[in-house]
Amino acid sequence: MQVHLLPALFDNYIFLLHDRQQNIAAAVDPAEAGPVLEKLQALGAQLVAIFNTHHHRDHVGGNQQLLERFPTVQICGGAEDRGRIPGQQVFLQQGDCVQFAGSTGQVLFLPGHTIAHIAYYFPPTAPAEAGDLFCGDTLFAGGCGRLFEGTPAQMVASLSQLRDLPDSTRVWCAHEYTLKNLQFALTIDGDNPDLQRRFRDVKEARRRSEPTVPSLLGVEKRTNPFLRWDSPTLQAAVKSSEPVQTFARLRGMKDRF
Repeated sequence: MQVHLLPALFDNYIFLLHDRQQNIAAAVDPAEAGPVLEKLQALGAQLVAIFNTHHHRDHVGGNQQLLERFPTVQICGGAEDRGRIPGQQVFLQQGDCVQFAGSTGQVLFLPGHTIAHIAYYFPPTAPAEAGDLFCGDTLFAGGCGRLFEGTPAQMVASLSQLRDLPDSTRVWCAHEYTLKNLQFALTIDGDNPDLQRRFRDVKEARRRSEPTVPSLLGVEKRTNPFLRWDSPTLQAAVKSSEPVQTFARLRGMKDRF
């Protein structure tokens, strides 16, 4: 399974999964149809599936046009999003699986950003390989999604699921927010050498207009404050030793940043 990163809208990323043997493709969170159609034409590939993480317009905006172009495409999303994702035919829950390119993607139910958010995790198929996590707006490089519908407790539980995945996991998040996320992180965790190093690297990458996605989950665990609610440094910064309250205060600070 080859992953193509397609910039869309202002700061979105669409991910096109390509099975080179069968020359078929699946789109993850097609914000708009144009970039997907252009890449499919370049590959000469047939779109067979759409994997949506949640119902927000900048994740499903291309569904209908892609369905019109490929009438047999299978549109997948969370069961709790029934009626909110255009063209949805497959309603997924925690523990369900999707198949693509000989790989099995595990469905993770991740309420927080929305009440129905899911992610797709494709474990490594060989010991030397890395898994791939398509997490929508739950986990960002250096940050996490706003709580539009869910609660801090739900988001901590959801992020805990992701934090338990292997460090080598590639994190394919749906927005290019990394530089601003790390700028915020430095305001509360400025003595973290891993964070300082990452900020320098990301700043240089963005200067060259290079994407900062995917990131590695192991890097997120060391530098992303929203995976570190149990860090004494961050708990001291927000004056709380309780994990959910620590997370909630961090998220509130980021909302105002």
